[in-house]
Amino acid sequence: MYYSADIGVIGGSGLYELSEDVKKIEVDTPYGKPSDDISLVKVGAKTVAFLPRHGREHTINPSEINYRANIYALKSLGVKAIISPCCVGSLRFDIKPGDFVVTDQFINMTSGRKDTFFEKPKVNHISSAHPYDQKLRVLAMESAKECGITAHFGGTVVVINGPRFSTVAESRMFAMMGADVVNMTQYPEGYLCLEQEIPVVNIALTTDYDAGLEDHPDIKPVTNEDVLRVLKENETKVKALIFKLIDKLEV
Repeated sequence: MYYSADIGVIGGSGLYELSEDVKKIEVDTPYGKPSDDISLVKVGAKTVAFLPRHGREHTINPSEINYRANIYALKSLGVKAIISPCCVGSLRFDIKPGDFVVTDQFINMTSGRKDTFFEKPKVNHISSAHPYDQKLRVLAMESAKECGITAHFGGTVVVINGPRFSTVAESRMFAMMGADVVNMTQYPEGYLCLEQEIPVVNIALTTDYDAGLEDHPDIKPVTNEDVLRVLKENETKVKALIFKLIDKLEV
């Protein structure tokens, strides 16, 4: 049977839990299996394909995610846009836990990840100067405002391998490099969307201050418990923003 979807969402669990009318499908790709089954959900007149990037039980480390299979699977369903929510640590005092960031740039500090579809004999070089779609970013900010959510328009996310958090020295270095937030999954996820010509937007929820901040000794390094707590506190906001954005998309 042939399945299709209008919009793809890659993120944590939650989207398919909002509706009882969910169709879960397995998708095979030339690059192996994606992180999990894809859940097809009707949102108004649109069909949304939801894929949990770490697997439904959060069993896949950031460096072990099959990013190519995930993006290819959504491409095979015909999605016209991908929404990529994630959690980030802040490198700036004014980007506070609970704030959202609609990023516009990334810095890749990962290694060893399969990060291109262009392998021999098909080698191609494309620009990644502006990796996130401007139209989607504007709509995401409009959605945040309408939901009463504090969001920052623009920001550079530095992407590390994980699963460990940064050292103090690394966190300091990332800030000196011009990064605003730190994450473990936006590369190569966002870039692979470019190669497949799928507009993508990253909506980042700030959960912590990474390894702490210079000149703020009262701000302690992040713990996994901190991340889970802030994520739980903002789960409703994440879902509201995503659904508001889906409503605005014309696909």
